[in-house]
Amino acid sequence: MSITDSVSDPPRTAGPPGVPERSGLVLAFLCIAGFMTFLDVSIVNVALPSIERSLSIDESQLQYIVTAYGTVLGGFLLLGGRIADRWGRRRALQTGLLLFAGASLLAGVSVTTPMLIVARALQGLGSAFIAPAALSLLTNTFTAGPARARALGVWGGVSGIASVIGVVLGGLLADGPGWRWIFFINVPIGVAAALLAPAIVPESRLERRRETFDIAGAVVLTVGLLLLIYTLGQTIDAGWLSARIIGGLAVAAVLLVGFVMIERRTKAPLIPLSIFRLPVLRTANITAVLMMATLVTLFFFASLFMQQVLGYSPVRTGLAYVPLALVVSVGAGISTKLVTKVAAKRVLITGLLMSTAGLLLLARLPVHGSYLVDLLPPFLIIGIGMGLAFVPLQIAAFADVDEPHSGLAAGLINTSQEGGGALGVAVAATIAFSRIPELTAWANGDPARILQGRAIVFHEAFVVGACFALAAVAMSLLLPAMRASERPDAVPVG
Repeated sequence: MSITDSVSDPPRTAGPPGVPERSGLVLAFLCIAGFMTFLDVSIVNVALPSIERSLSIDESQLQYIVTAYGTVLGGFLLLGGRIADRWGRRRALQTGLLLFAGASLLAGVSVTTPMLIVARALQGLGSAFIAPAALSLLTNTFTAGPARARALGVWGGVSGIASVIGVVLGGLLADGPGWRWIFFINVPIGVAAALLAPAIVPESRLERRRETFDIAGAVVLTVGLLLLIYTLGQTIDAGWLSARIIGGLAVAAVLLVGFVMIERRTKAPLIPLSIFRLPVLRTANITAVLMMATLVTLFFFASLFMQQVLGYSPVRTGLAYVPLALVVSVGAGISTKLVTKVAAKRVLITGLLMSTAGLLLLARLPVHGSYLVDLLPPFLIIGIGMGLAFVPLQIAAFADVDEPHSGLAAGLINTSQEGGGALGVAVAATIAFSRIPELTAWANGDPARILQGRAIVFHEAFVVGACFALAAVAMSLLLPAMRASERPDAVPVG
């Protein structure tokens, strides 16, 4: 179990069954904990150019600031949920909050690129404890029915609000006291929340026999993915045929094969491989990987384009994202109604095609483009498209899953999304930044050509993002045509 019980009643737990008279306080507290982790996903993107200048980071290395967080979070998410269920959800939440706060402090005081990347990875590990523990505590506080639906709606709304506030706050802090404060702001909140948790949230855990945790599987999977992403980034300077790259890819492949072997042999696997025999779940998770690769690639490179080509300040960059973030919610609302009337597959494909079109428009963004004419229309198209796609993808992820495995399916789709975002940025950056030496030589020091060269790099990244979206469309064609009314429990609330 991990980000588990949002789709079904939680298993029988030890300890208090809930505290209805304080449920509002519990919900507010858990939403604050979740808000902090949601915020950290979007707040960093806007500050990337400021971090690049401050630490003199090579542009091709910026991707690791994003991918380290997402890879570790995705790799340990399922394990974090299982540890919370057995060890105690409140205890896991407190551990995650303190780890996240400590990692944020380390990130804020970082003076070298490796130091910042390690801190981001530790933040991801803290989030891997916070997210499943908080959601499990929420579903244990509110019984199934309207009360839980409303609570989950608030939780979902908080994640959407955090994405909007994150891009704006990231710009304000980067322009004001400096980029380090996007990390420092987490420290007092995380420590205070960890200390207050025992007074607000009741402890709960599963009443089961002691089971082993698949720590080896989580570590091998995460290290394998991190090595793969790092090696892809190194191809920009070393080339694909260098011994370092071939060796790194070989070791990453061995680790990922080793993860599969561990899952086949361990008594309590992190991901029981038998679940992939379900064709709809398998296809939905591959689609989720590709869709999040599209979205994270967009945010990463659009932030760089706006500041390094269009000359936007961090604050203006953050504000430029607000319409996109808002229309995602509009698209999700439309999708929630559509999937009860037409096949969810059609809604999903429509949303992905809109996202593809928006990214192709960004790939033609001129060097001296206008926000209203050149940037806002593709942002709105992508936002509506992604909003349309999120809901039917969640439906597909649970379409052929029985109730005992719904928790595993929930954790798996979240893991796919986190891993997909990290891999997407790594692949797009590898392809796009490989053109930098050629374009630098072409520019020959001419400022106008240098600007045009940067635009070409980012244009190619947007094309790669569009290819991810088209690949997601191709995978979606393999899904069966079904409506939400066939699985009403799978429709996300909020």
